[in-house]
Amino acid sequence: MRIGIDVGGTHTDAVLLDNANILASVKAPTSKDVVTGVISALTNILQGQQVDTIDAVMIGTTQFTNAVVERRQLAEVAAIRIGLPSGVDIPPMTAWPDDIADAIGRHTYMIDGGFLYDGWPLAELNNQQIQGVIDDIKEKNITNVAIAAAFSPMNAQPEHAVAEAIKAQIPNVRITLSYQMGRLGILERENAAILNASLLPFADIVVSAFQNALKDQGLSCPMFISQNDGTLMNAKFVRQYPALTFASGPTNSLRGASQLTGLKNAIVVDIGGTTSDIGVLQEGFPRESNMVIEVGGVRTNFRMPDIQAVAMGGGSHISSDGNKIGPQSVGHQLLQKGLIFGGETLTATDIAVAHANLDIGDHAKVATLPSELVKRATDNMHELLDRHIDMMKPNSEPVPVILVGGGSVLISEDLKTASEIIRPENAAVANAIGAAIAQIGGEAEQFVSYREVSRDDAISMVTQKARQSAIEAGADANSLTVVDIEETAIPYMDDGNTRVRVKVIGEVAKLVKQEAN
Repeated sequence: MRIGIDVGGTHTDAVLLDNANILASVKAPTSKDVVTGVISALTNILQGQQVDTIDAVMIGTTQFTNAVVERRQLAEVAAIRIGLPSGVDIPPMTAWPDDIADAIGRHTYMIDGGFLYDGWPLAELNNQQIQGVIDDIKEKNITNVAIAAAFSPMNAQPEHAVAEAIKAQIPNVRITLSYQMGRLGILERENAAILNASLLPFADIVVSAFQNALKDQGLSCPMFISQNDGTLMNAKFVRQYPALTFASGPTNSLRGASQLTGLKNAIVVDIGGTTSDIGVLQEGFPRESNMVIEVGGVRTNFRMPDIQAVAMGGGSHISSDGNKIGPQSVGHQLLQKGLIFGGETLTATDIAVAHANLDIGDHAKVATLPSELVKRATDNMHELLDRHIDMMKPNSEPVPVILVGGGSVLISEDLKTASEIIRPENAAVANAIGAAIAQIGGEAEQFVSYREVSRDDAISMVTQKARQSAIEAGADANSLTVVDIEETAIPYMDDGNTRVRVKVIGEVAKLVKQEAN
């Protein structure tokens, strides 16, 4: 028995699952503090249910993404780069938006050390430099630190060495090592580590709030948080790596869509109150992006799903002539501001009700809208979605399109890009279902030379690192399965270097133990 919860911009959705069977589902308005909405959803979903039958609660939250985007709840961070003499002209936090750089403090340091891709050292660590950095951090009373070293995914020893030196003198310090956060590419990986370090105090607040909410409902089961790639993290792991939850909402929707339809390969369109998120299912998991991802204007290389966000949702403003859709939205105020609910703002939901005679709100409120306006706005909504689906398709052929989310009612006609449109039952809470069915995942990558190490040995080595990452996140070691191996030849490098990336997934360890008992 699992409860899945997904916190969206408009609604907080919850589902109760008995294995794959959906026993109950609810939608509650998202509250400003998020936790109140979660408590409301939990209260409704647990009505008539014995709390001791619940084995786990899985939550997808936008708390940490919103904190970065809104520049709030961010702690000051000491950003240390180990890489001199390389990169001296591009210091940490280069090209960051001023407001977020100011919020985090612009405390940057560069010291000797690090390695090249082939394991050759750039320079030896300089203890005098390290001590100078520690003295300055102590003087500024900074307790959150991000450390990034050149090619640390290849050799993380410099990051660990500096971290240990800092911990020895600042016992209460909290440190994020870049090799645990991002992929190869020091600037983006460093940025990811800095963002994560800035969220650590807030992560304590959020995780404690969720745990207290569960406790208040009488739940004593473990809690997990969704992360970017469609897998889960336990509470301890979230406190260390809150930034890995970025984009978990769209990921949950894709996983939920796959569960509801049984399809492993399709385009999924999750239409919410403000945006439509378009993603690609590949073998039941979201297609990952290999592009640099900007979060709050900061370039990162997190493991992120390849998502196309379109500014069209149920609360999107519609212009008086029907030619403009969004990007402004009434969001969670749809029930107050939409015409069909007695408001004065013409929204996409109003158009859908007028066009398809949907049983939502008061139809009489939109009965007098000009038919030309309704048709033009409807056509524009479909054309907008078609255009962006076409950009996400693997080829020019039409593909199955799964519509989920509370705003899926906006699409009432055929889409040119779709070979078929699937509207599964319980589509409105697909995101919560995706959270509830998620497993624990781990990923690792490394440059290897197949001239020096055999391909099998190289993949085995990287797989072991991915397994360890999954186990630390809460996976049962015996259930781990390799779901993806990516090998990319690196041109213009000596010794036939290849980038090897391995992803594994497994069942939640605590649930496996409960089933065994």
